Amino acid sequence: MPRPDDPLRGIALSVGSTVLFSISDATSKVLSAHLPVVEIAWLRYVIFVLMAGVLARRARPRAMWPRSPVLQVIRGICLVGSSLLFIFGLRRLPLAEASTISFVSPVLTTMLSVPLLGEHVGVRRWAAVAVGLAGVVVVMRPGPAGFQAAALFPLGSALCWALALVITRRMADTERPSTTVLWSACVGVAMLSPVLPFDARWPTPGQMGLAVLLGVLASAGQSIVVTAYRHAPASVLAPFSYAQLVWAGFAGWLVFGALPDRWTLVGAAIIAASGVYTAHRERLRARLSA
Repeated sequence: MPRPDDPLRGIALSVGSTVLFSISDATSKVLSAHLPVVEIAWLRYVIFVLMAGVLARRARPRAMWPRSPVLQVIRGICLVGSSLLFIFGLRRLPLAEASTISFVSPVLTTMLSVPLLGEHVGVRRWAAVAVGLAGVVVVMRPGPAGFQAAALFPLGSALCWALALVITRRMADTERPSTTVLWSACVGVAMLSPVLPFDARWPTPGQMGLAVLLGVLASAGQSIVVTAYRHAPASVLAPFSYAQLVWAGFAGWLVFGALPDRWTLVGAAIIAASGVYTAHRERLRARLSA
């Protein structure tokens, strides 16, 4: 018998995860001023592996072998790329601006779902995609006076994350969530470990503590998101993920004394409106197909 939905609990968990993600992003920005990006990502993934191992400890070893190992590896590579590019962006951009640009990922997911999943996207959803991309342009402010090349890093991070989401959707009916989480963590450590000796610095006790905090918060946030989506449909929860833009702006002001400028706020509103409308169309489509 399927589990009954509990939308309020799902919404509460979803909003809670955005708080954790905002704190972990602020922690990454602090660490990026002192430690190499690869090292920060490696420390995060080590914690990720430990926590994923705890979640999978009750499963039989054979059950943790995926049915689509190639897709699992590609998904893991995409997640590593998303993490690295976002941290690179945090080095040069305010937290709120980097977070806002990265939230174009739902728009990119819609675009990628057509060639990779064979999904049909109607005119209205394509219009929402165009609006979301316009919001990113507003935040990036192309032109000699306002454009920063560093803005391409969170945009690339969003593209990697969108590809990972599409792959996750493709494997949804064949793979266990615990298997996917464990493989993503292991692929990350396997990719970053060979590079670490060439770009590493011994962290101070304080920096190590922040790195552990980063890994715990990011991993806990991922677990909470998975739990949230067990209690409510994606179309219900998607709009509430934009609460992270608020927390990112607050964290940027509290930790770094930086407030988002008006163009970042305008772009964030446009991107959020695009995402909310896309979620609304998903809800209508789900009702029609029920």
